[in-house]
Amino acid sequence: MSSNITDAIKRSMLTEKSAMDFYDSCASLMKNTAARKTFELLAREEREHAESFFQIYDGDDLDSFDEFMLTKGDSEWLSELEKLALPNMDERKAMELAMEKEQQLEKHLRAMAAKIDDADVKAVYEANAKSTHNHYVMIESEYARLMGMVHETDIDTFVRE
Repeated sequence: MSSNITDAIKRSMLTEKSAMDFYDSCASLMKNTAARKTFELLAREEREHAESFFQIYDGDDLDSFDEFMLTKGDSEWLSELEKLALPNMDERKAMELAMEKEQQLEKHLRAMAAKIDDADVKAVYEANAKSTHNHYVMIESEYARLMGMVHETDIDTFVRE
């Protein structure tokens, strides 16, 4: 594997870890139980994404996945959370930021997949892009519920009435 691909995979692991840390932080701030559970689920899934990249990473600078996940570093996602006044974070603000970040990440993952020739590596990027899209949909749904908007599961009810 080329060093460019290896570097890209490591950056992807760091991004997924950043997203996991973001969701862990959001979960700890949520008063609403459903919102907290949504963020906890997203944190677990971001950890799984990071692990999928770790499994294809061929660099020799990381000892284990668990040790990598314990490392502290700059987190773009957490930096943005802190800019938005972390102590005053509410469900609405957290979900709006999460939706924005998930859209950006999906776009990035799809662009990376398009540039990669290695079928196994490409498949990991594509799978993570699909899962990232599903994260956006999940957050959007929970956001609509929290904001009192018509939830997609209620659409049939409103159409029939």
